[in-house]
Amino acid sequence: MSLLAVNIGNSHTVLGLIADGVVSADWRVSTLEHRTADEWWALLRGTMGDPLVAGISGVVVCATVPSVLHEWREMIARHLGSVESVVVEPGVRSGIPILMDNPREVGTDRIANAVAAVALHGGPAIVVDFGGTATTFDVVNAAGQYVGGAILPGIELSLEALGRRGAQLRKVELARPRSVIAKNTVEALQSGMVFGVAAQVEGLVARIIAELGDSAEEVTVIATGYLAEFVLDESKCFSAHSPWLTMQGLELIFQRNAVR
Repeated sequence: MSLLAVNIGNSHTVLGLIADGVVSADWRVSTLEHRTADEWWALLRGTMGDPLVAGISGVVVCATVPSVLHEWREMIARHLGSVESVVVEPGVRSGIPILMDNPREVGTDRIANAVAAVALHGGPAIVVDFGGTATTFDVVNAAGQYVGGAILPGIELSLEALGRRGAQLRKVELARPRSVIAKNTVEALQSGMVFGVAAQVEGLVARIIAELGDSAEEVTVIATGYLAEFVLDESKCFSAHSPWLTMQGLELIFQRNAVR
């Protein structure tokens, strides 16, 4: 029996079966706002298969797309009503203080990242989550409190915007080019996305550490998100790579809120 952890992002929805912090199976599907609850159920069964669906012991969901979250609530109530479910939202116990002007504004996936960072690494820590739409920075202080962060346009969004708005530019494959100084337009775009983003992340992480007031050696900088691999080897600021950090945080939040 496994917990189904669901991270509904702007571009993709990630499904994972997790137990004791270990993801045994995962799937990534497009987040389409027009899908109905029944369509999500059909997709879930078709993607996972009925034997795995039958083995779900609980469901935990975080979302940045309210309309999709509404359909997931309907789907869970209609088709998975017999299992415990937790939707990460204001009022749910995260286990860490959220020191923000308005804690309700913080993305629930970012809270899950911070929860896992504290549990796995302690504070101070910085989580850099490389998503397609946004690259987010989430900061936990030495006391294990969520103190804020930053948001940058995601790598895929930036590439798409350049392809659409640049008169002589086009969409290109996201890949590491031969060198920083590119010899053609395709590699120039790739250089900006890979090396440019790496430099951008390093600079912002350095500024965050300086503002925290801790030494660089004391701060754990964690890379996560499905695009992290494109930047990880080009940046020297990371001390850990945790591909399933969000899923692990969701499991911890589920455990802290489950009734049974």
